[in-house]
Amino acid sequence: MSSSTSAPRDQLTTEHLVLRPWTMAEATAVLDDTRWAQWADDFPAEGDRVIAGLLGQNPAWLGEHGHRLIIERDSGLVVGSIGLFWPPSEGILEIGYGIVASRRGRGYATEATEALTEFALTAPDVHTVSASVELSNPSSIHVLEKAGFHRWATEENTARFRLTSQDRDQR
Repeated sequence: MSSSTSAPRDQLTTEHLVLRPWTMAEATAVLDDTRWAQWADDFPAEGDRVIAGLLGQNPAWLGEHGHRLIIERDSGLVVGSIGLFWPPSEGILEIGYGIVASRRGRGYATEATEALTEFALTAPDVHTVSASVELSNPSSIHVLEKAGFHRWATEENTARFRLTSQDRDQR
């Protein structure tokens, strides 16, 4: 599944998913509320709209180490998005993700998080992937824990998680 807008090297394939970079055309469609046939009925979610709005201001997010659409392999439908907030800061990259409600509970968020984290830790000068989660979102906390992240801080209503290249090597 390659396209003229993304080279196959930019695509990550897992057991159930394909993660490929957004295109500006897709971001524009999200912002214009234009439906594409290859989107799940409940895509985009609010978080996807936020990312689509930021892609124009952050062109690196459209590249190999940026934001990706999550595509369900069985159906070929876009069911969410996941991304790295490029560039890294002092060797740390932040990750964020979201799966549409109709596809939650299938392990997709964990599968995508594991794949993109593994990929991120191969990037030059990256040794840690981190995530912030509101304590009121236990499902997202569970995703990070299943993906091998460790909680290292709690600030007010937010838990901070991270996975380092050293953690990965110990698996």
